[in-house]
Formats: sequence, C-alpha cells, structure tokens
Amino acid sequence: MASTTAYAEHERSLTASARHLNAYTCVGELRVSQEAMIMSKVQLEFTFPPRKRLELLTVDEIYEMADQELLGALSEDKRIERKPAGFHGTPLGEYLSMWANTSPDGGILAMGMNDDGSFQGCSVLSSKQLNRLEDPGDLCPDAGFITKRVPIRLLDGREDYVVLIRVFYRKGRVVRTANGEAFIRRADRKRKLRSEEERELAIDKGEVDFEQESCGLRFPDDFDQDAIDGFCRSVRDILELITDASDIDILCTRHLGIFNNGDFIPNFACALLFAKEPDRVIHGCKIRFLRFDGDEEGTGERFNVVKDIWIDGLTIPKLIEQAEKVLESQIRTFSALGRDGRFYTKPEYPKPAWYEAIVNACVHRSYGNGLKNMVTFVKMFDSRLEIESPGPFMPFVTPENIFGTSNPRNPKLMHAMYFMRFVKMAAEGTRRIRDTMKELNLPAPEFSQKEINFSRVRVTLRNNIHHRREWVDTDAFAVIGTVLAATLDENEKRIVNFVAENKKINVSQTVRLTNVSWKTAKRMLDRLVERRILEHAHRSDVERDPEAHYRLRRSNS
Repeated sequence: MASTTAYAEHERSLTASARHLNAYTCVGELRVSQEAMIMSKVQLEFTFPPRKRLELLTVDEIYEMADQELLGALSEDKRIERKPAGFHGTPLGEYLSMWANTSPDGGILAMGMNDDGSFQGCSVLSSKQLNRLEDPGDLCPDAGFITKRVPIRLLDGREDYVVLIRVFYRKGRVVRTANGEAFIRRADRKRKLRSEEERELAIDKGEVDFEQESCGLRFPDDFDQDAIDGFCRSVRDILELITDASDIDILCTRHLGIFNNGDFIPNFACALLFAKEPDRVIHGCKIRFLRFDGDEEGTGERFNVVKDIWIDGLTIPKLIEQAEKVLESQIRTFSALGRDGRFYTKPEYPKPAWYEAIVNACVHRSYGNGLKNMVTFVKMFDSRLEIESPGPFMPFVTPENIFGTSNPRNPKLMHAMYFMRFVKMAAEGTRRIRDTMKELNLPAPEFSQKEINFSRVRVTLRNNIHHRREWVDTDAFAVIGTVLAATLDENEKRIVNFVAENKKINVSQTVRLTNVSWKTAKRMLDRLVERRILEHAHRSDVERDPEAHYRLRRSNS
C-alpha cells in the first residue's frame, strides 16, 4: 500500500528494476536468482553476507531483499528501526516524521520486532489495528511511504509476519506530524526539533531561502564599496558585459538583494560578502583557530591549547584570506636526507587541501537562524588538522559520495564567490583535497558529521607523523645546518622540532616528549648544547632557576 501515487510508482519501479537483474546479482555474498524473483515475488536465497557487508546495504536494498534472516542480522542504525506490533498512534507518526526529515534516504520501520532483534509478529493485531499500521498516513500527512509484509517463523514454529514501512526522505519540505511537530534522527536517536532547528532544516531543504531574506543593514552605509566595486568589475570581465549595468543592477542580477521603491535592499548573502561588520547580523561569521599540544583535546585544567586565534569581524572572503595567513604560519615543513645524499623538503599538509577545506567550511556551512551564532573551528593536533563547520551534510550528500556529489547549501553565496575566484563551481573541490593529499603520500581526507547538541561537518587531514620523528623541521634545519642535521637521532630530531615550533624546551617537556627519565632527558639536552645545536638559557645566580630552558643556538659556526 502506498500513501501517494508517486510512491506507488516508486515501488513499481524498484520491483521492475529487480526483475531486470542478470541471472545472478551479487550484493556481498548475496545472490539473487532472477527467475526465483519473478516466480516468488522477490523471495531471495541467501549465502548470507558477513556483518561488514550488511552495513553497505542501502535502505532500498534492505526493503527489497528483506526476509527473516536479513532482518534478524541487521542492527538498529541510520537505516532501520524496530518496533513491537502494538506501536501505533502519535509515537508512530513521530517516527514517520523522523525518517522523512533524515537525509539522504529516509529509513525503515520494522513493525513486529523487539528491541533485542527477536520477532514478535503482527498476527496478534486485529484487522482494524493492522489497517492502521499499514496506512498510518494521517499520523504524518506529508510523509511518503510504502509498506509490505515479510513472512517469519516464530520460535514456537508458528508462521507470522512483520510489517515493513519504508519512509522516503522528503525534499523541499519539513515533514511534521498531525500535531505539528517535526522530528529528525540524530546519531541513533529520534529527536524533536526546536523551532529554530525546524527553520534551519527548512533552509537546508530549500523550503526557506535564508540567503535571500533581507539582512536589515543599510545600503550603502553599512557596506564596503571597494569590495562591491571589485566584485562587479569581475562579473563584467567574466561575463564580458558590454551594457552600462550599474553596480546595483549587477548585485540584483546576482541575487544579492532587490530594488524596491527606489532603494536597494541587501540580503544575508550580500552581508556575508560585503558588509563592514557582517557579524552584526550573523554573529557566528568567525573562524577560531586552536592548536593543541599532542593528539587529544583536553578540558578544564588539562586544556592543552598552545595557540588560540580568533578571526572575526570580517566578510567571508576576508575570513578566508586571514585564515590562510594563520595556517601558513602554523603549517610546518620538514627536511630529510634522501638516499641520493640530498635533502628534500615536504609540508605537513599540501596547501590546496587545507585551503580548499577552509573555503568549503565558510561557503557551505549553515548561517541560518538556528546556527547563526555558531563559529567555524580549525583545530590543529600533532597528527591531524580538523576543520569543523556548523550544519549537517546537505540532503543526498554523504561521506561516501561526497567526492562526486554537489548540493551547495548557499548557492547564491557560492555563485558570487565564483566571480571572486574563490570557488570553481565544478564539484571538484573535495576531489582536489583528496588528490593533493595522495600526491604527498598522505592519508585520504576524512569527511564526517558530528552530533554534539547540533550537527557539524568535520574534514580531517592527517599528516605523516613520522615527519615529526624522522625529519627535521625546515626552520631548525636552516639554523643548525646540513652536517649537524644529518647526525641527529630520532629523539634529538623530536627535541629540535619541538624547539623550532615552540621556541624553547625544558627538561620536563623533554621527558614527556621522549618518554625517558628526567636525568636522561637532561643529558640529551646538554649533549645538544655541547654540539652547539641548542643553548641553555638560565640565571647563573640562581641554583635552580624555574625559568631555565633550552633554545636553538643562533650561530653554529
């Protein structure tokens, strides 16, 4: 049974596709006989796939292939939820809303199953209850779904069935229950959306065009005219405009505001690009750079931040430019002696990768009401760089398909950034991150969505940690010279690299860095002093100077 003709057609399409499979279609170890599918209405024979393969099945594949063995093997996750036969009414409507609002594929309700994965069946229901279960559309009027019964056998040998409700993701509209409430799946839980979160979801779905709403700033007083002039010149050059279109005409045609009763009314996209103080209307239009000592983000007394830089009060183009300067001052390069006797230099991360990640975070993040106060974070650890931006993945974009799928959250903003030459709008940015990391033999970038009170998209770039252990920091290399650099052992390189990065080191820091005793750490530092690589800075008139430390010697002649 389908709630609408469109979804009934979708079901017929899926079934037709199944009938046109080759003689055997492989999903993991699962093989489906075309003839058996036609004669037995998609009753499948399993050589059951291992658990890892189950996680690769899509929602549609689970629905089409479902039998008792498959349903029993699956765990509740982002694709399927189990509920007992008596689960009905308002709570059922909430789950319909949840799946209809959860991109990119919606999900499945398996009715007649217990939380532990055992089977209860639905034959205990009366005809009226069963009809309500298989046609729950009035509980959530805008949800699209199809249902079917899957035969099972209970532990006592009786034949029974579960009812599967396949709920489709609804693009273009926030789906609410009959009570007017909206739900979404966050991690492994159903969550009711607050009013501001509903609006944020409406923006993501395109139901509300936040970019195009009036920002409330005065034009031209509150805007940077030089930036607008530069943008309009670029538009004229790229489009080869030969008309006498004014700057305001160009802003209007680029959907950055409207002309109303003789006045130009700028929108939020315009404010993010050209306002003198964009954070007056979007308080979270900021980037916070944090550099941590080590590989973990401590809290409280163990908050291990060594750099904390705020980039704020700027438009998106200027935020990106300033973030570029900050990262360039923090990204390190390392030198090592090659087999040919020559020294070679490599950066921790390729610039095209981290620069593109920052551009994406600024252009594709959510600036809507619910998240407009949330900032973008750039976090640097010893072994990785993380760029976190507010908002979830856009509908139909997942970590698995992100290299070939583009669905910009802020298309007007992104299009304007194209004319400012920050983006190419060719759906190639994420591929550039991947490819430039690969060129330096670095791990592939990791894209993920984190749920901490609200959604964040995180891009993780990992460096070659051995650079910090086996290579010499290029800044230190320039100071100590080729001959001495070639003589350093692993611990000495780590000490020199630490000093190059932090300007100084003491014995206690050396102990933590190298995992040796205090006496051994002191001897290593003193040997580096004897070899004229470090110098000992301390007060000679104090027996135990608490401020004593070691630093790179500025002259090694």
